Amino acid sequence: MNRNDLRRIDLSLLVIFEALMFERNLTRVAEKLFLGQPAISSALGRLRDLFDDPLLLRNGRMMEPTARAMHILQELKPALDTISSAVSRAKEFDPATSCDVFRLGLSDDAEFGLFPPLLNHLRDVAPGIIVVVRRANYLLMPSLLGSGEISVGISYTTDLPANAKRRKLRDIETKVLRGDNRPGGLTLDEYCARPHAMVSFSGSLSGNIDNDLSRIGRTRKVVMAVPQFSSLRSLLAGTELIATIPDYAACALVQGCSLRAEQPPFEIDPAELSMVWSAVYDNDPAERWLRSQIVKFMSEESCPNPYN
Repeated sequence: MNRNDLRRIDLSLLVIFEALMFERNLTRVAEKLFLGQPAISSALGRLRDLFDDPLLLRNGRMMEPTARAMHILQELKPALDTISSAVSRAKEFDPATSCDVFRLGLSDDAEFGLFPPLLNHLRDVAPGIIVVVRRANYLLMPSLLGSGEISVGISYTTDLPANAKRRKLRDIETKVLRGDNRPGGLTLDEYCARPHAMVSFSGSLSGNIDNDLSRIGRTRKVVMAVPQFSSLRSLLAGTELIATIPDYAACALVQGCSLRAEQPPFEIDPAELSMVWSAVYDNDPAERWLRSQIVKFMSEESCPNPYN
């Protein structure tokens, strides 16, 4: 195929193809691209004609890509990244008039404790933009970045795609959240004896806190795991339950209620809250602006530890 033949190809078809390869579900692709499912079904038919391959085959309740489809994706994705980057650099960005859609991946602690002031600011200075938030953690972040489902993520991070960039926003200091009315702080013995609630996206009953306790030969008893921080306010109130959580989440939770937050009775190694993004968006004017606002409202420098 020569360059003139490319005029016959609808570039939006290739964007749909990429989304289909990652989602493998017509309904999710329709939601992601703000299109109707009939439009996605029609696009899949046209893609099958274009590549002379079924591309996606039903396997029970799932759809699986063919070997040729995966080979096509490997060839197309770098090209689509290059086109997207080139077009983005060619346009100026004005937050006051922009109608761009920004897709963020946020860990629950960041969404609950740090995101609201940023969102309020974005609504003031860029009233026309759309912000889509996906729940993310260190396990989900690599795939969300790699598939292009998000352009930037904020979370504790470990392994990332090779083309991802990272900037530390702040240390994740911890506080003990409690809802009883007894005066004074908890001793280490009291801390270990009390029932614990933890926020766990995966449903796990252990975490980094347990590693810190193990180093001093102690353990705790987790009796409850919930998927989000907001539920702790009602679950802990008036009970013996305690929870050890990031300080910025604790600060948001104690506002306007009887909960209080205090220093843990043992040393906890702080983790790092980071901002990560795909190198594809590194020079995109709109994404650069968004990242600057994230740093302004979610970093340690601009949003210091509320308990210091």
